[in-house]
Amino acid sequence: SSDALKFDFRQLATDKKLRIVGNLPYNISTPLLFHLMEQIDCVQDIHCMLQKEVVDRISAGPGENNYGRLSIMLQYYCQPQHLFNVPREAFQPAPKVESAILRLTPHKQAPITLNDEKLFAKLVAQAFSQRRKTLRNCIKTYLTAEQIESVGINPTARPETLGLEEFARLSNIATAPQA
Repeated sequence: SSDALKFDFRQLATDKKLRIVGNLPYNISTPLLFHLMEQIDCVQDIHCMLQKEVVDRISAGPGENNYGRLSIMLQYYCQPQHLFNVPREAFQPAPKVESAILRLTPHKQAPITLNDEKLFAKLVAQAFSQRRKTLRNCIKTYLTAEQIESVGINPTARPETLGLEEFARLSNIATAPQA
């Protein structure tokens, strides 16, 4: 037996990429998905059943209520596709939450260019750690208002209004040598 959150999935991908299929435990689905993204180079695709709310968060776009860190990070690595919902009545006993089937297909080429992937992940996490704050306030440990403006983004914008490309520009300016 092995802990899925620590398991090295690459050891299974000896001659072909993995096709991961499963009903992920709802209580660890987010950390498990982040763990899988760290090894996405050995994955052909992922088909999984998750809590519908998590699938909605993964699939959300800028400006949508459930858009956040999970949306951005998984969309950086993969193309998410909400395939269909699974009604509560499909289970015995019926759970308290709705379920959905999600397909994650890794991008053949990254949708954005990043100078530093780890910094990008930290910046996104920081931006969404204090929801409803402005960019200037929530990422001030990384960037000044002037730096945010220098990449064409309003420092008073809220993180949930920015897409992948805008977060990439912020991350890349944070790693750029300062003049």
